Amino acid sequence: QVQLVESGGGLAQPGGSLRLSCAASGSVFNFGAMGWYRQVPGKQRELVARISSGGMTGYGDSVKGRFTITRDNAKHTVYLQMNSLKPEDTAVYYCNSIPSIPGWGQGTQVTVSS
Repeated sequence: QVQLVESGGGLAQPGGSLRLSCAASGSVFNFGAMGWYRQVPGKQRELVARISSGGMTGYGDSVKGRFTITRDNAKHTVYLQMNSLKPEDTAVYYCNSIPSIPGWGQGTQVTVSS
């Protein structure tokens, strides 16, 4: 059974930081590549950061240089360190494998506002 539990969201000021965590069931984590996605109302979910099973990372242009994705294979956990936050980063953030599989978690809300 797929299980993805995201946490760590909240309210941050522009320029601030947040660290998101995603606890993934073994069946998802062992899939290989994992990613952080985000979605705002009325828009499609977008992939913002990805990490391979070996630790190679990739980022969307909008977050490159500000976000860092890491993973702890022993804990089946993926992290997203978000620095220099901007109001346009406001969204619900989700983690999933790449490619994504059915069974999305509840996500964690990130709101960037002064």
